[in-house]
Amino acid sequence: MVSSTSKSGGDFLTRKSDLTRLSKLLPAVRDILIVDDETFDADRLKATLRVMFGYELELRRAATVASAVDQVIKQQPELIFLDDCLKPSDTATVTIPYIRRAGYAGPIVVISGQVTRNRRRELIELGAAEVIHKDDVDSSRLAEAMLNVFMPGALKKPAAGADQPFRRDE
Repeated sequence: MVSSTSKSGGDFLTRKSDLTRLSKLLPAVRDILIVDDETFDADRLKATLRVMFGYELELRRAATVASAVDQVIKQQPELIFLDDCLKPSDTATVTIPYIRRAGYAGPIVVISGQVTRNRRRELIELGAAEVIHKDDVDSSRLAEAMLNVFMPGALKKPAAGADQPFRRDE
């Protein structure tokens, strides 16, 4: 696999090709819950997931913490994509514990517009499996996140401190 530290266009395309190839090895995911209060962001994520996994994938949406908890109790999803900031003032640091108390033990991928190294560490310590910057939501980054969640170690990690043009959230 090509190092993610290179910035040339060819290396980017090689990396994207590697992600596409590896994403075919992901286990079949049939039920995903998207927790996002912004319809545009939720629809954008849904469309990208449909392109990646097809229309047989069940994509549910919750716009509030309460409706997310209700959805989890009603039917456990295989994966949750969680917006970091839900109106009026809920953040993932509040939402993740509520979802866990509702009995959900699966992976949670947090999508945030405010990803820093400290924020990422905090969310991972709270139980997020991955953190994606809101500006990076595309099929390549989602495939990378899902590979990290379902197949840890499938992607080579760059050396500590290396520039990572494909991941703004670390």
